[in-house]
Amino acid sequence: MRTETMLKATTRSESGKGAARKLRASGSVPAVVYGGDEEALPLTVDSNEAYNLFQRISVENTIVTLDVKGVKGGIQTLVREIQAHPFRPEILHIDFLRIQAGVAIEVEIPVQLTGTPVGVKNQGGILDQVLHTITVRSIPSKIPEVIEVDIEELEVGQSLHVGEIGLDKDLEVLTDLERTVVQVAYPRVEEEPEEGELDEALEPELIGEESEGAPEEETPEEGGE
Repeated sequence: MRTETMLKATTRSESGKGAARKLRASGSVPAVVYGGDEEALPLTVDSNEAYNLFQRISVENTIVTLDVKGVKGGIQTLVREIQAHPFRPEILHIDFLRIQAGVAIEVEIPVQLTGTPVGVKNQGGILDQVLHTITVRSIPSKIPEVIEVDIEELEVGQSLHVGEIGLDKDLEVLTDLERTVVQVAYPRVEEEPEEGELDEALEPELIGEESEGAPEEETPEEGGE
């Protein structure tokens, strides 16, 4: 089942860096919605509302309906880009892609693993999830929230690839079908030192042994002063 949510937005007329700085100072974020047969629409959204929303949802595949004053029914979108401050929890700009009912779009779906592999539970293997999202093309009404992958039967040394996980036939898979999604790796074994290396490591350093090339001590001649 697809995930949907709503975010309030307001149209804006001013543009440019100066206008964007003023918006951020007032607690808003400049945004734009584009796509479909309509022109790009500049918007603003509340900074805190947007930040909190993006912490809760899977941004890649959640349909965000923009509740814009004067637009009946709102605008259904997907988040296409979030520009964030490099070291502060602050959103600088948001790009939304307008979607249309019945028109397929490209989205990334998170991969959710279910079960504990036999190779981990009974054979000491190590679970390694290689792929965390799968890119598909789908109409909005068929976008899944997650792609569940059952991994209980995986043994040590086995893996699952994109083409083996049985995706819904309504989804056009764009990720390479040969890509590994998850694997159970063999447990790591620490190499023991060979017998000769161990003896050498344990051999104590001889104290007082003459260094090669060191000058010998002179012995005073008998009867000298």
